[in-house]
Amino acid sequence: MKTIIGRLPGGTTASAPKIECWVPQDIQNGIGLIIFPGGGYGSLAEHEGKGYAEYFSQRGVACFVVRYRLGSEGFQHPAMLEDAFAAISTVRGSASDFHLDPHKIGVMGSSAGGHLAAHSLVASRQYESEIPLRPDFGVLCYPVITSSGEFCHKGSIANLLGETPSPALLEEVSCEKRVTRDTPPCFIWHTAEDGGVPAENSMMFASALRRHGIPFELHVYAKGVHGLGLNASFPWAEDCLRWLKA
Repeated sequence: MKTIIGRLPGGTTASAPKIECWVPQDIQNGIGLIIFPGGGYGSLAEHEGKGYAEYFSQRGVACFVVRYRLGSEGFQHPAMLEDAFAAISTVRGSASDFHLDPHKIGVMGSSAGGHLAAHSLVASRQYESEIPLRPDFGVLCYPVITSSGEFCHKGSIANLLGETPSPALLEEVSCEKRVTRDTPPCFIWHTAEDGGVPAENSMMFASALRRHGIPFELHVYAKGVHGLGLNASFPWAEDCLRWLKA
């Protein structure tokens, strides 16, 4: 494991995000996975960061866990998104150092981290950079997607935007509304009985991908509470590895 620091070129971040790296020493397939842990934009869940990194790196995928800024620390959008793009820029810019294919670098996130991953998938054209900021793929685990309506996770959106965001700002961070033909392919999973973030979030994003002709794989498993990570009774991680390698 190694720690590197990155900053979005031309961005306005006050401090750079921290990235912890898990790089396979034996089996490597050139894939880089930039991981955003969940936690409602108020904390960072270790099992959705380090836990994923240990699992996927043991299977040949280089993993980079991002410690991004949080609403609980007094930060709001776009700080989190800029930290995500800083990580993408840094990892892609260091691809040769980590024996990565610069065209096989994707993002992964769970819950609010899934929102950050999805946001980076649909908003890369907002920023200019010498290093391409568009992820090559996304892995979304029970993600927060929509910013309003009955399926919105209000706590995450409040931490991201504050208590009284404008309608325009809510529209800007509602990821299902920003999918285009340029959005990268995605692997998405959720559980039908998720009581924290309703499965409709994943289905809304998958529906938007389908409307724009973007390849995706969506799994909605019957049982399981919110925040499972790898502690699931079903093989989502194996399905994800198959999808990544394909």
